[in-house]
Amino acid sequence: METKSKMLAWDVTGNISSIKCFKDSKNSSKGQTQKSCTFYVLPKCKASNYTVNVTTVDGKSFSTWIRYPEQEGNPGAAAQGLECQVHDVDFLTCGWKVGPEAPSDVQYSSYLENVKTENKWECPRHTANGLGIHVQCQFKGLSRFPHVQYRFLVNGNSTHSSIPCAECIMYLSHIEELSPPNMTVSCNKSHSVIEWKTRSHFYRKIEYELEIQKGTDDPYTQKAHLKTSLILSSPGVYTVKVRAMVLRYTNQKKGTSQWSAPQRIACHQDENAPLHFWLTPLLIALATLTFAGCALLLCKRYSLRQKLFPPIPHMKDPIGDGAHTENMLAWESDRAGPEECPVAKVQVLGEK
Repeated sequence: METKSKMLAWDVTGNISSIKCFKDSKNSSKGQTQKSCTFYVLPKCKASNYTVNVTTVDGKSFSTWIRYPEQEGNPGAAAQGLECQVHDVDFLTCGWKVGPEAPSDVQYSSYLENVKTENKWECPRHTANGLGIHVQCQFKGLSRFPHVQYRFLVNGNSTHSSIPCAECIMYLSHIEELSPPNMTVSCNKSHSVIEWKTRSHFYRKIEYELEIQKGTDDPYTQKAHLKTSLILSSPGVYTVKVRAMVLRYTNQKKGTSQWSAPQRIACHQDENAPLHFWLTPLLIALATLTFAGCALLLCKRYSLRQKLFPPIPHMKDPIGDGAHTENMLAWESDRAGPEECPVAKVQVLGEK
């Protein structure tokens, strides 16, 4: 086994019809040449049997095998039950248990490794148990890691014995637990708008499922394919929650998030709407009657006033009342008119 190139090589002589490679008698790979075949991933901690099966031209077959990698140390001292999960969008957390046969001074350290390039990142944050032994690791900021296959590796160290490693090989997208979507609701008297959003560094096409319960009715579910909002008409009082779903690459299984916290929303129609419906025409009718009554009252009061206080005839204004149509004579104060009589002055001198 050539570990750097992940190539299994061999020597063979004779007339060969076909060659196949097997890993643990399960995965088969056709030989790229008559002398080698390549595997995409080679485990570093768990030993596997690699078999080469050869068929000759005359139909005979034979095989040989090797075990890789060679096991070192006590397997019971290695980290047990290793599991990893991507959660809360940006976090990768891997946990394990202390090997049942691990020495008392055992300490574990972990790494994340790009399977293709074998670039490694040492765990930035270990969590220890009550004895101070590391049993968990967490990486933050997954957006910096390309979307490739990774190996999470846990090595063990002890002054007493050699401890085998433990590993978990995965795509980060395959182990992601989607976070429950963040949901907001706004409503008025006629409709309600439900909006939600979830984030993932690996998935863009996300389906959603809503569970809606109106009042005391039985809840019902509604799918929202690649949508992030829903409008409900006149919902009244209801409860709603939402979860996200993606189609996994492995076995075409769906990964589903937890339900979001249920929200109870009261989108009441105007409680006084029936009153307003009748109140408006009533107010209009009342205003009309009031106006008519006031007009009638004013008319009656005006008629009574006319009777009690009849209008006084006014003198005719010769100028203002159309007198300009009559014949008028000009008056000159410095000369007598033709009809004026002379006046004689009489002086009384005394009585006799």
